[in-house]
Amino acid sequence: MNNSIQNSALEAPAVEAPKNGYRFALMILTSLFFLWGFITSLNDILIPYLKGLFELTYFQAQAVNLCFFGAYAVVSYPAGMLVRKLGYKSGIVLGLCIAAIGCLLFIPAAHIEVYGLFLFALFVLASGITLLQVAANPFVSRLGAAERASFRLNLTQAFNSLGTTVAPIFGGLLILSVGLKSADSTADAIQVPYLIIFTMLSVLAITFYFIRLPSIQESDDVLPTTGGGSQAWHHRHLALGVLAIFVYVGAEVSIGSFLVNFLNQENIANMPEEVAAHYVAYYWGGAMVGRFIGASIMLKVRPQYILTFNALMAVVLIFVTINSTGHIAMWSILAVGLFNSIMFPTIFSLAIHRLGPLTGQASGLLCVAIVGGALIPMVQGYLADIISLQAAFWVPLVCYLYIAYYGFKGYLVRE
Repeated sequence: MNNSIQNSALEAPAVEAPKNGYRFALMILTSLFFLWGFITSLNDILIPYLKGLFELTYFQAQAVNLCFFGAYAVVSYPAGMLVRKLGYKSGIVLGLCIAAIGCLLFIPAAHIEVYGLFLFALFVLASGITLLQVAANPFVSRLGAAERASFRLNLTQAFNSLGTTVAPIFGGLLILSVGLKSADSTADAIQVPYLIIFTMLSVLAITFYFIRLPSIQESDDVLPTTGGGSQAWHHRHLALGVLAIFVYVGAEVSIGSFLVNFLNQENIANMPEEVAAHYVAYYWGGAMVGRFIGASIMLKVRPQYILTFNALMAVVLIFVTINSTGHIAMWSILAVGLFNSIMFPTIFSLAIHRLGPLTGQASGLLCVAIVGGALIPMVQGYLADIISLQAAFWVPLVCYLYIAYYGFKGYLVRE
């Protein structure tokens, strides 16, 4: 079926064998997932560094996450429309270029040492990453048989998790180890890692510009629009999927944000904060391992079943965390990362199922929902202040209950 998305998308020669073309395309796209996971996780190192540099409060330091995840809310929907006009390949190249510009903006920000410039640089960087997600996620989803879309997304997301696991080590060596010794060392601490990322982004942009990728044919099995309109939002399974992405990202980021403080509590692990920080790697590393496992399981088990099971396991683990102490509470909350593993790509692929020419628009809406990573942690933080940090974990627990509902029933496509 030919339409505007297909005509403007990836210009690949018809003679290229689809199987081989798909395999190569998936390999090169995987590098994108690794890179934006790396960039996102690097914020965990940037936040304490900027907090010390500018003597910020914890609330002020969280402006880093607000600007980064806020970019998804501002940019995602227009990015979806842009991808629809330019095509997936052009959208990826443009996203890489914008992200590279964001990295370059860290140079004047580091020299001038103005917090607002760092936040602006982060917003530009995140805007490029947002465009990449809007273009790359549906492209990977449709890069082959529809029934294996969740498998492909989970495989690439596994490398995204590898990026989130490696970045804190990289950032610790190049940023935190430099310290606040002098103005020059401060500038170098910020410039060097982001110049390295700039180089990686630039190389990928050039690579994607020149390589030939297979054209992605639209499926004939496309839902008609409902409500007399032509908007992706009119499809119930997408609307519920947007909310599922919102609560998932919010729950995942919220748990990770409070782990150090939680493990520091006397009745949990009584760890010094610098020791507790190392255990956060178990949380993100669990997600990485789980994505590799989940990708293989999805070859035999329907993705919605795995999504429901994982969400319910997360509910059980958080309930144990809330109602226990010591190492039981500690390891149960860390284990949630393992079950987070397949949630984002599975929800994404279920939500865009059979949307055809509305896929780019739907992808934009789903990426807007990533703003949950900026808002839900604030709700948990508010409850932690007025009740207790341990009791505040009811917030992500409720989020996972909704995700279990989406995997059980909410994903169903209605004609």
